[in-house]
Amino acid sequence: MTDYHRDRRKIDPTRADRLGDGSPNDNDRVEIGPTQLAFREWQAAGLALPNLERMREYRWNRLTQGLVDRGYGGLLMFDPLNIRYATDTTNMQLWNTHNPFRACLLCADGHMVMWEYKNSPFLVTFNPLVKELRSGATFFYNSTGDKGREAAAGFAAQVDEIMRAHAGSNRRLAVDKIMVHGLRALEAIGFTVEEGEEVTERVRAIKGPDEILAMRCAHHACEAGIAEMEQATRAGVPKGGMSEDDIWSELHKANIKRGGEWIETRLLASGPRTNPWFQECGPRIVQNNEIVAFDTDLIGCYGFCIDISRTWWIGDQRPTNAMISAFHHARDHIADHQARLKPGVSIRELVFGGHQLDAQYWAQKYSCKMHGVGLCDEWPYVHYPDGWMEGAFDAVLEPGMVLCAEALVSPEGGDFSIKLENQILITETGCENLTRYPFDARLMG
Repeated sequence: MTDYHRDRRKIDPTRADRLGDGSPNDNDRVEIGPTQLAFREWQAAGLALPNLERMREYRWNRLTQGLVDRGYGGLLMFDPLNIRYATDTTNMQLWNTHNPFRACLLCADGHMVMWEYKNSPFLVTFNPLVKELRSGATFFYNSTGDKGREAAAGFAAQVDEIMRAHAGSNRRLAVDKIMVHGLRALEAIGFTVEEGEEVTERVRAIKGPDEILAMRCAHHACEAGIAEMEQATRAGVPKGGMSEDDIWSELHKANIKRGGEWIETRLLASGPRTNPWFQECGPRIVQNNEIVAFDTDLIGCYGFCIDISRTWWIGDQRPTNAMISAFHHARDHIADHQARLKPGVSIRELVFGGHQLDAQYWAQKYSCKMHGVGLCDEWPYVHYPDGWMEGAFDAVLEPGMVLCAEALVSPEGGDFSIKLENQILITETGCENLTRYPFDARLMG
């Protein structure tokens, strides 16, 4: 085990050495973050910046308390988004989702250990909450071949060493996502493996003050990107030759140039490809006087997911009456559901109450009415009544939760769909719609 922590501070640091969010004002800093464009836009909008050190400590405290409350000795995380939550560090996040080479262990006494790719331990050293840096959490087949079992046993021995030092005789270890050899290796040396996702999802659901500030900033950056995408679409489609991929690339570009990270899906479609929904964008050339609909699923600044859906009418003619009617139906759907959001409301009440979709839209409705959101789509999930599972979501809303209200109004056998979605913060007294991006006036008749 090597201690890679170094004091990288400048001598006699002054306030000018720090950005507004507390990160080093260092052009060569290690941690990723917002760009100068994003900071300028947030300043112009009057947005308050988060304090990242305080945000990281809030998350560390919540995870630690979650372990104590459940009587677990530790929490072992492989999911890169859980690791991001615990440590606010990243390393090739998308590659890591299908090649798990990182791991993080948080013990119930607060001791946190990170297993990093052996050539890049420096990516974690900016966070003093990580007390140890190690390597050796890799045992997927691509990397270890037919010796995965042995690699996993070596990793489990490290976990055992740390847990004995910081959890004593407590052998209850919560684990989020682990490969088969890893699970068997932990159980073979006496760990009782508990469901780690229950811990992380419940903990992540309640956002702290600085997380909310960070999400507001990320939301503003995402909406700026949507505006650039819309401007390019309205200018390009009438001229011909603009594909769905061309349109979607504008949002990717806008996200990256503000310090955002990636987009989880390719959910943009046009014209008849909007029905049925979930056809991802492709080379289709968008025609004048057609629907364009999308769902951002965007991982933006500070790693926050901004999940907004809008549907645009692109052209100089009037949309059909059926489209205008469906658009109003979709707006009513999410407005009614948003109005029900406040502390103390149960998930069951949200599932069985609220605006009802017309029969013509029921067969192709969305998979849920609402879902939680934070660093990605998160717990809880608010089904439609026919998807309710007794005992799966026995919970009530609490201040600090953020939910996305969804509407997919898609006539069965039709040639269009309307997709709308807003991101909503649960406050102490009710809720606040974080999404400011306007609906398309052309589809409101």
